[in-house]
Amino acid sequence: MAQTFALNIAAWCEKAKDRADLVVRKVALDMGTRVVMRSPVDTGRFRANWQYGVGQPNPAVLEAVDKDGATSIARISAGAATARLGDVIYLSNSLPYALRLEAGWSKQAPAGMVGLTVAEFQAAVNRSAAEARTERP
Repeated sequence: MAQTFALNIAAWCEKAKDRADLVVRKVALDMGTRVVMRSPVDTGRFRANWQYGVGQPNPAVLEAVDKDGATSIARISAGAATARLGDVIYLSNSLPYALRLEAGWSKQAPAGMVGLTVAEFQAAVNRSAAEARTERP
């Protein structure tokens, strides 16, 4: 009986870990999508330069444009697909005017993008955890 109990605990821990990884992935994609979609669009270059990084920011600067955000969100989604509990995830934009846009330089995003999204972090975690409870990892 002790052996069965130990196996049940091990299975529960593994299942909880998988769920935790799923929550991390969902939160990373949610936050990334929100930042991208809040980004002002003129040429689409700023929106195209949101990068996903693990352990350190991704400093890449692209010449691409992405007016609707689909390419950037797909890039973030691809990175988030392998996210795990304990990862330090970075969403960054290395264009030289990114800080000015965050500070309200654009009439399209006078309150910035990142700060607004960070303020919604706990709600994103709660929402993602609730979804993960009903989904299979």
